[in-house]
Amino acid sequence: MDNASVVQRNRALQTEWYGEPLGERFRRLLARLTLSQAQLADVLGLSAPMVSQLMTGARAKISNPAVLARLAVLDELAADPAFLARPPQDRAAELARLAAESPAAGSASTSTRAIRADQAPAVPRADPAVAVQSVLRAVATAGELEEAARLLDAGHPGLAEVLRVYGTMRTADARAHYERTVTP
Repeated sequence: MDNASVVQRNRALQTEWYGEPLGERFRRLLARLTLSQAQLADVLGLSAPMVSQLMTGARAKISNPAVLARLAVLDELAADPAFLARPPQDRAAELARLAAESPAAGSASTSTRAIRADQAPAVPRADPAVAVQSVLRAVATAGELEEAARLLDAGHPGLAEVLRVYGTMRTADARAHYERTVTP
C-alpha cells in the first residue's frame, strides 16, 4: 500500500473512531487554545512526532485511554467561552496542571503539582460519557463493538447495551444513557 493510500485509510479510520480526522480536531484545538504542536503534545502526554503523525494521518490510533480522556478535557476547554476569556497566564496554568497529571509528565517537579486548591483554576472534569466512548473507540471499531454486543445479548444484555450506546451511537445518546443509569 502506498503512502497516500495509508494516509487516506488512516484518516477514514480516525473519522470512524473519533468522529473526524485528528488533524482537523488538533488544528481546532491549536487555534482555539493558542498552542503550538509541541505544547499540545505535552498536555496530551504524547511526543511531538506522534502528534504530527496523527495529524497527517501517518498513524491512525491513540491507544492510551488517558490521552483520550485528556483530549476530551481539551475539547471542553476549547468550547468553554469562560475559559477562553481568561487571561493567557491563567489558561497556561490550567493547561500546565493538566499536563502535569499526564503519564508523560511523570517527571514534573513536585512544585508544579503542589498548587493550592484556592490558587489553581478549576479544570473541568471530562464528560464521563465521552470518556467511555473514547476508551471503547480506542480499542475497537464500531463494527467490532456491535459484534461483541450481539455475542453478549443473551447472557448479559446490560453489557451489550453499554457497548452499543457508548461504542456505536451518538454522544447525545451516550450522555442520556449515562444520566439515566449513573446519576440519581
